[in-house]
Amino acid sequence: MSPWLPPDFVHPERVELSTGHHLRPIRESDTAIDYPAVMASQERLWQIFGPAWQWPPADMTYEQDRVDLARHEREIAAHESFNYAVLDAAESELFGCVYIDPPEQTDADAEISWWVVDGMVGAPLEAELSRTIPEWINAKWPFRNPRFSGVARG
Repeated sequence: MSPWLPPDFVHPERVELSTGHHLRPIRESDTAIDYPAVMASQERLWQIFGPAWQWPPADMTYEQDRVDLARHEREIAAHESFNYAVLDAAESELFGCVYIDPPEQTDADAEISWWVVDGMVGAPLEAELSRTIPEWINAKWPFRNPRFSGVARG
């Protein structure tokens, strides 16, 4: 396990949102709902995450997304970093993602960012994430100084 988290830390498996959505760790098997969500919002997501992560490229394929989600699933299992999918109750549609990563700078102990699909920009779900994520991080994660960066708000 990475030294940025205590050895006995157990990451949350589910977070309920007041909008009827929930968060859970992303899986490789989510590719069928992740790929269309990402690509439908690709241009805006690239403006936010492209400079740092080179993601999501305009020509990303379904297979590239599958490989990326498989990597995220392995990183979650190893507690190296975390990617939570924002899902509807039936888990039939993905509305965004939340990232919890090791710090990039010494004045923080985690980097937290998230995004919603274009259709949810300015919607109650986006507002709920903006309210809930900092509260959740402070209540359930062992960080003292998380940095909320790269938050994909409208």
